[in-house]
Amino acid sequence: MEEIVNETVTIDEIKRFERNYNAELARGKVPAKVQFEYGWCLVRSPYTNDIKKGNILMEELLHGGSQEIKRDCLFYLGVGHFRLKNYTEALQFVKGLLQMEPNNHQAKDLEQVIKRKMNKDGLVGIAMIGGAAVVVGGIVAAGMALAKGK
Repeated sequence: MEEIVNETVTIDEIKRFERNYNAELARGKVPAKVQFEYGWCLVRSPYTNDIKKGNILMEELLHGGSQEIKRDCLFYLGVGHFRLKNYTEALQFVKGLLQMEPNNHQAKDLEQVIKRKMNKDGLVGIAMIGGAAVVVGGIVAAGMALAKGK
């Protein structure tokens, strides 16, 4: 599962899907499949703005696509938000998918990846707070020592 959240697409792939999307847009209506493919590509982009745009395209499809597209959108919204470090949102989308399909192994695996990352970052956050407290304590102690020395 780690490879799915870390997989990126090339600029050429992004351009190819973007051309297809824009051609359909120029015709007046983008088919759900074309919008999904472009969003899927953008969510796997190495660029943050592309991932955000991909998430928007996926969210639009949640409101009118087939059950299959909704399922796939929920999954890739989980991936996209994970890649943006929006772990809470990523988890919400994956849980939505698991409500639809409780036995979806990819969703269960993604849920575990997200939870591990949240736990790791939580511990890192606590360690950073603790480290900051030590630094502040050291500054206060040094200030008190200087004050006593005068």
